[in-house]
Amino acid sequence: MTVKPATLTPERARWWGVIALAGTALVFLIPLYLFVSTAFKTDADINAWPPRLIPGSLTLENFVNAWTLAPFGQFLVNSVVVAVIGTVLKVVLAIFTAYAFAFLPFPGKRWLFVFMLGALMVPGHVTLLVNYITIGQLNLVNTYAGLILPGVASAFGTFLLHQFFRSLPYEVLEAAQLDGAGHLRTIVSFIVPMARPAIITVGLIALIDEWNGFVWPLIVTNSVNMRTLPIGLLYLKENDGINDWGALMAGTLFVVLPVAIVFLLAQRYIVAGLAGSVVRR
Repeated sequence: MTVKPATLTPERARWWGVIALAGTALVFLIPLYLFVSTAFKTDADINAWPPRLIPGSLTLENFVNAWTLAPFGQFLVNSVVVAVIGTVLKVVLAIFTAYAFAFLPFPGKRWLFVFMLGALMVPGHVTLLVNYITIGQLNLVNTYAGLILPGVASAFGTFLLHQFFRSLPYEVLEAAQLDGAGHLRTIVSFIVPMARPAIITVGLIALIDEWNGFVWPLIVTNSVNMRTLPIGLLYLKENDGINDWGALMAGTLFVVLPVAIVFLLAQRYIVAGLAGSVVRR
């Protein structure tokens, strides 16, 4: 007598999938809930034992304390300037570089592209010392230019756009050439509209990278007025080792919320941008 191995029915497999997804979601949502709820808790709720998952009362005092304990207004201005200008420069440079690699013939093109891909394997911290020496010799320490310029070249952005450009219909570019369009007009009028999902994806990645930058802004700035939001969180730590966790979580929410909103608004372009990077020719 043989026993048939148990098999999952489609309905049972679906339920197991739902359970697995729910468990994975809880792993991410529980820390997120604790982080956000702590920002609105009173000191009594934060220091209560056993911990109170549901706060007894909500307060905005933590946000006021975070804003007054450190000059978050200036930190916010600095972060916006660095993130916006840095993102625009990264995207523009990536578009022109990817266009050159995808469509223009020039000597050593293949080897230069391989060299650029090799840059993806080099950790960014390896170049910190060289970048700081260069910025110091240019007298750009503690300036917006010093914060932005070392990171304007994005090897990943160039690679992603290069792959997407190669998937575009070449007949459109031939029609542009027959119409007498130069390289700049071809990029602005044809490449950019067709590659919008990939460009938005590169821009979003660049924005998150610039906004969350910590090590380089910490090294290249030496005054409070030039610090960015991630570094501003350090000013919420107490000197005696006792932290105001409510203010610290409120300050962290200042840092996280703007990027989270941008990500939610642009997420529908990310899948299209990454999926379109598969070369079809």
